[in-house]
Amino acid sequence: MRLQTPPRSVGTVMKRFPMLIKLLVFCTLTLASLASFAQYTAANAAPAAPSPMGDVISPTLSPTQNTDIQNRLISDLPSARGPVNTQDMTGHAPDIWSRMRRGFSMPELASPVVDQQLASLTAHPKAVTAILERGRKYLYHIVVELEKRGMPTELALLPLVESAYNPMAFSPAKAAGLWQFIPSTGKDFSLQQNWWVDERRDVLASTSAALQYLQAVYELQGDWHLALASYNWGENAVMRAVQSNRNAGRPTDFNSLTLPRETAQYVPKFEAIKMIVAHPERYGITLPSIPNDPYFVSVERTQAMDVAVAARLAEMPLSEFQALNPAYNRPIIPGNHTADLLLPVDNAQKFRENLAHHPTEELINWKTYALPRSANIEQVAARLKTGVDTLRSANGLPAHARLATGYTLLVPEETDTTNVEFPVPERSARGHKPPQVLSSGSVRRQVSQSAKNRPTKGQVAQTSKSSRPHS
Repeated sequence: MRLQTPPRSVGTVMKRFPMLIKLLVFCTLTLASLASFAQYTAANAAPAAPSPMGDVISPTLSPTQNTDIQNRLISDLPSARGPVNTQDMTGHAPDIWSRMRRGFSMPELASPVVDQQLASLTAHPKAVTAILERGRKYLYHIVVELEKRGMPTELALLPLVESAYNPMAFSPAKAAGLWQFIPSTGKDFSLQQNWWVDERRDVLASTSAALQYLQAVYELQGDWHLALASYNWGENAVMRAVQSNRNAGRPTDFNSLTLPRETAQYVPKFEAIKMIVAHPERYGITLPSIPNDPYFVSVERTQAMDVAVAARLAEMPLSEFQALNPAYNRPIIPGNHTADLLLPVDNAQKFRENLAHHPTEELINWKTYALPRSANIEQVAARLKTGVDTLRSANGLPAHARLATGYTLLVPEETDTTNVEFPVPERSARGHKPPQVLSSGSVRRQVSQSAKNRPTKGQVAQTSKSSRPHS
């Protein structure tokens, strides 16, 4: 028989096992603290987020069926199929078309008019290829600028619709350049227009203005097709058409609006071009091979010079030089125009080297000549023994233009202007309207000239840069 051990008092236990007692007290306090913290967290926590699979769990299906649905959804997630594609959308694609397609983000426009435009374009595949080839010089720059702004890169195709990528394009409505700005809109976007230059034709300036305008009308309309319609027809006109449909309870998308014929064809043509570039093989069209590399670079200049001289210094044909620098109305690049020259990458260094060794006094081969008496341009050319086409082109004058006494002309440097005599003009017969006389202060729309911007003595040879004047 086992004898019972007499019970010990609490004091006796604490004396015999002091460390054990302290450990028990510590554990008890710790558990109490954890319990209190858990209650506080439960009382103040935000509602639990729903499970990603919560929407697909059906109470009417068995647990096994619900599990199957979840497994199928999980298998469709990128992480289940393999590593996520983190390709840089602005990186080095094999060509400009691949890079452009990566940034296509405008919704598709489906309509019979789009089908008609597509049929018209695909019926002339060589013409489409030729126009896209003309865009070779500009596409890389436009795509890069669109990417910088986070805009759909298919907008790089809009100049095809506007100007067929011809920076010298001029419409009956007086729209000019790749992006076809009319004079008033060009002024709204600070595109300088005067006797010397027209920045509506400037590649960099007009592209920046066009993208700024497209961004503005997109933010206004909230729809890219309506933004394109606004670019063609005007944002206020499109807003009125949208409001008219809204008041009548009709849809306000592009296909539902009542539009002018030009605008109704304009946006579908753009959509058709986009479809061809997206899938050229589907439509039997071969896109020109255009690398995903800059075609031109900007070259700073600090001197006035002839356009022809600049082309020679860059060792490139005049037509190619003017395709990249089309803003100059006169044969001279004025010294007070702050825009840099655009030159192909291979020609930029040649220009710098040749300019460094070219005599400054030979950069300009034109001078000014003030008429001593009123005469028409043909008479002036004959007296100065200079080609009439040369004078007309250099001064932006129409045929048979009659110039007033004191009218200042640009003439070739080698022209002998000493002792030049002009006959006294005959008085007009009674009843016959005399020809309009152009003075240095007159403004005629057809020749786009203004007195404040016409050349003065010494201005032609100006070589210092100044701040860009406003037209």
